[in-house]
Amino acid sequence: MTVVPDPTLPGQESVWSFPRPAVAEDCPRHIRIQHAGVNIADSRRSIRTLETSHPPSYYLPPEDVAMTRLRPSQRRSLCEWKGEAVYFDLVLGDTVLPDIAWSYLRPTAAFRTLAGYLAFYAAPLDLCEVDGERVIPQPGGFYGGWITSHVAGPFKGGPGSRGW
Repeated sequence: MTVVPDPTLPGQESVWSFPRPAVAEDCPRHIRIQHAGVNIADSRRSIRTLETSHPPSYYLPPEDVAMTRLRPSQRRSLCEWKGEAVYFDLVLGDTVLPDIAWSYLRPTAAFRTLAGYLAFYAAPLDLCEVDGERVIPQPGGFYGGWITSHVAGPFKGGPGSRGW
């Protein structure tokens, strides 16, 4: 998916101006996640990560997440910038969304502010919002970026973009 920069939108950022290596920064935007009518997260204290060609991922403090709805999964992955990620399933009664959230329990020094915070894949969830705007999931299913009108692409993740 490509969102063309619109000079009439104040504050719109091109993901091609985001840094490499990635960085993490405090983000006061209102992040809200719901599924099946249940509030999963609500925060104004997130940290967003920025990396060239990627829409931001938003990491939420566990105090702003319905942690009783999450259970650890066996999945692990390794990010060259942040370190080892652990994953969580969302459990709502008989419904389980596997590996829907991830966290860095012991991130690298450059990302220590992310320790214990959680990020979510938007695609399987009913509602993910940034400041009341419904997000579009980053294409491809591997990366967890959230696309809003505040960012312009093209975005890494879709077919043919793995080598960018």
